[in-house]
Amino acid sequence: MSWFGITTSTGSPAIQRGGWLDALRFIVAFMIILHHFQGSAPVPLEQFHAVFERGGFLLTNFFLIDSGYVLARVYAERVASGQMSHAGFVRKRFARVIPAHLIMVTGLAALVLAATAIGVAPSHPEWFDWGQFTAQFFLLQSYGVPGGLGWNAPTWSVSALLGCYVLFPWIARRMVKVGPWTALGLVIGFYAAANAAAWTIVDLPVYQMPLSLGFARAFPLFLLGMGLAHFASKVFIPARLAGWVGALSAVALALVQNDGKHALISITLIALVILAAGAIPVVRKSKLIETAALVSFSMFITNEVVRIAWFGAADLVSARLGLGIAAQWALWFGGVGAAVAFAVAFHFAVDMPLQRIIQPWAKRLGEKTTGRVDKAPLPA
Repeated sequence: MSWFGITTSTGSPAIQRGGWLDALRFIVAFMIILHHFQGSAPVPLEQFHAVFERGGFLLTNFFLIDSGYVLARVYAERVASGQMSHAGFVRKRFARVIPAHLIMVTGLAALVLAATAIGVAPSHPEWFDWGQFTAQFFLLQSYGVPGGLGWNAPTWSVSALLGCYVLFPWIARRMVKVGPWTALGLVIGFYAAANAAAWTIVDLPVYQMPLSLGFARAFPLFLLGMGLAHFASKVFIPARLAGWVGALSAVALALVQNDGKHALISITLIALVILAAGAIPVVRKSKLIETAALVSFSMFITNEVVRIAWFGAADLVSARLGLGIAAQWALWFGGVGAAVAFAVAFHFAVDMPLQRIIQPWAKRLGEKTTGRVDKAPLPA
């Protein structure tokens, strides 16, 4: 039996590179840059529209749900069937994100030390409290460990995802045993319960919990993404219907934000956009979109460091030369372009060459310790 062509007789097509999911990854990564850079504009962008201030909420939610969705679509069956060990999955994911983080946070620390040594004080010294550095360096800031504020602050979500990676195989092995509608109901119910618990314990919704509780903030959204992926793997959604649902949900999300945050509605619409994008088969694979998506992780991990460096220099230039508003805007747009350009360079010159060294080593380590070969490729 089916409604509007939706049926459980087959699932959605396997996700592929170069399609709508990849396009969304790049769009969201670029919007994250705009959100982080908006406060450094000559006139903060939130004065033009409040959505620029709320962008962090929307984009972080998308990032976390999408992470759970993509990883579950790629790895859940493999982990559940034993083709990939629990340790193998965790090792691959840790090896994917930690090296880039360490390079960027160490580079930022070196930049701050160098600037201080030549007498150039940071514009916002409160962002560079060394007492906050250790927790961030070791990605412990989302587990109640004091520290982690300032520096490359967005890495709190990477910290939180490490815990999600550890739990992923355990959840995947259990989720594949339940039906798609049941799984979807369970993850929605878990999010509602987590939200109610957050209100009870810290008097805040789950999406506004302090970053020191970042894992508790991120996990319900990551789990929601896993549930959406399990649903998509078992339920076929016609491409035409998915296209309409995705487009209408995106428009509705934009319209809703005109009136306020509307958190639960926004999260629902984000989930529908991701579910729809994953249901649309890639008919003509775009190499450009695929590459843009691959660069999106570098855009996320590097943009805050570029912002600090660029606008630290831009503020000095603007103050000394007395630049007018037009020149200041030119510097701001230049900073956005520099963030994208740096991410592209970092991806091709640093991150991918490093991964080509690390991942084979991680695979060999897995073969020695588990006696099995983890054959699944690692998505960037």
